[in-house]
Amino acid sequence: MSESMFMAAALNPPKSPFKINLTPALPPPPTSSALTFKPNNNFPTLSAAAQPQQQEHAALLDTLLNSTRKNQVLQSIRTTSPFNCLSETNLHHTVPALTSKTRGKVRDIYDSGEYLVLVTTDRQSAFDRVLASIPFKGQVLNQTSLWWFERTQHITANAVVSTPDPNVTIAKKCSVFPVEFVARGFVTGSTDTSLWTVYNKGIRNYCGNALPDGLVKNQKLAENILTPTTKAADHDVPVTPDEIIERGLMTRADYEEVSRKALSLFEYGEHVASEHGLILVDTKYEFGKAEDGSIMLIDEVHTPDSSRYWIANSYLERFQNGLEPENVDKEFLRLWFKNHCNPYEDEVLPEAPEDLVCELSWRYIFLYETITKSKFEVLSSEEPIHERISRNVASALASLK
Repeated sequence: MSESMFMAAALNPPKSPFKINLTPALPPPPTSSALTFKPNNNFPTLSAAAQPQQQEHAALLDTLLNSTRKNQVLQSIRTTSPFNCLSETNLHHTVPALTSKTRGKVRDIYDSGEYLVLVTTDRQSAFDRVLASIPFKGQVLNQTSLWWFERTQHITANAVVSTPDPNVTIAKKCSVFPVEFVARGFVTGSTDTSLWTVYNKGIRNYCGNALPDGLVKNQKLAENILTPTTKAADHDVPVTPDEIIERGLMTRADYEEVSRKALSLFEYGEHVASEHGLILVDTKYEFGKAEDGSIMLIDEVHTPDSSRYWIANSYLERFQNGLEPENVDKEFLRLWFKNHCNPYEDEVLPEAPEDLVCELSWRYIFLYETITKSKFEVLSSEEPIHERISRNVASALASLK
């Protein structure tokens, strides 16, 4: 069962000691983008009007790979991670208002009666299992999602009630659709359900989408598509729209509304990413229904855990030369494990190298800073992180009574 099966919705103005700089939601994006694709061959070209913006983004790859900021963050990761790596929480033992705990791959979910408390840990998941713990990852994911939740309210309501701690979101309960909506703009990926994996096996009709012959890895699709999945024994299982409705997982009306919202969210995410020198490649969304019947976005939004991001400025050259795009997500960690073991079947996995763990932590922070244009705050390690979260959650729940 997805960890967001316990999430809920209805946005209320947050009242909490933890503050995030949030500006009003942006209006729907214009149809033009810095990176455009010819309809006949799906190979990207840059429009003349976009050239100055692309030049502005030319240094983005240098920032990712070798910069003073990267060195500063890596130093913080290596010196403070023993106190800031949150692999497990037990708030039901430290916060009296919490009655139960459900452990997801990344989030620990607690029930307080009316509300749910979702703690985003530093656990790193892929291949339907936990691979490692990444310093500051939980804080980055939670803050990235909050940034996107605030800016996508013109598309759909969301689940945030309050954010009392950098790692914590409090939400109302709702009925969660047992379907994940995966939006894709490119033929790529390395997991069993990734579009390139199934396409390379010869499949040309995937989750109700007819795919043409002749596509190559990392190529842009003619149009964005949805490839829904549902859960079975903790594995993602591809499913068609007709199967979703026939199995009673969603009504046709709910499926059509959620599909529209998912594609609109993805288009908006593509635009924002492009404005910041990035390509939003694919992502997954989860939705639930509130007591009043309204559909809400839940879980997380456009994080490097739920999405793939590439550096836009270097994509074209690398694609034309058959090279993997420079990514700002967990794909390179997936590839490392695939090269060193069978991550689906091996009972014991090798330990991820420290340099790889630190690099992934930096890339998550880099993405947050690139998208939000704000500096990631490395919190003091003087107070143990579990004690800090317990204190903040207890205070927030008391204020919600």
